[in-house]
Amino acid sequence: SITKERTEVILQGTSSLDPNDPSAVWEEYDFKCKPGDLKRRPCFISPYHYRLDWLMWFAAFQTYEQNEWIIHLAGKLLAQEKETLSLMGTNPFAGREPP
Repeated sequence: SITKERTEVILQGTSSLDPNDPSAVWEEYDFKCKPGDLKRRPCFISPYHYRLDWLMWFAAFQTYEQNEWIIHLAGKLLAQEKETLSLMGTNPFAGREPP
C-alpha cells in the first residue's frame, strides 16, 4: 500500500552569508522525477525509477541518521560536484558561486 500523506525531503541552498538571516533566499534543488512542484507534470519512466529520486522518497520516512548518504549528497551539492549535479533536475546555482 501507499501512504495517504506525502512527506518529502527538500534540499535547498542559499548564497546568503548568514543563513539564519530572515531575508536569506533559499533555493531548491529539483530532482528529475521526485515529486515536487505540483504544477510540473510527473515524469514517466516505467518500469524503472531514477535511483536517487526513489531513495529520497524513502528517506522522508526516516531520520537523516538512518540515511547518512543524504549528508554526503548535500556535501557534494555544496562542492558543486559535476557528477552529482548531473543526477539533479536543476541546479539553482549554475554559473554562480556555490551555496
